[in-house]
Amino acid sequence: MKNEDFRIARELKSRLSSLVELLDFTVFGSRARGDADEYSDMDVFFEVESLDSALKEKISEIVWEVEFNNYTVISPLILTREKLENSPLRSSPIVEVIAEEGVAV
Repeated sequence: MKNEDFRIARELKSRLSSLVELLDFTVFGSRARGDADEYSDMDVFFEVESLDSALKEKISEIVWEVEFNNYTVISPLILTREKLENSPLRSSPIVEVIAEEGVAV
């Protein structure tokens, strides 16, 4: 992962950590692999204990601010521990990709 991508990811993680406890925060996709181009988005996965509509809205605001300030499109995937452990998502291809190629921040 490029230094600039890592810096943006750390900024997002820091901002989100002031709002909610993050159980996991991982960048995946082309930016994690290092083969992104100037138009690639930043795919970010994070796990939280619980998630309601008010928290989703606050998270969206923070993601937008970090995107705007860094001229980078960020595509977050937010899952609760419950969904990750006890739903069909636990064996989905996207979760496997995150585990294989993701870069923890």
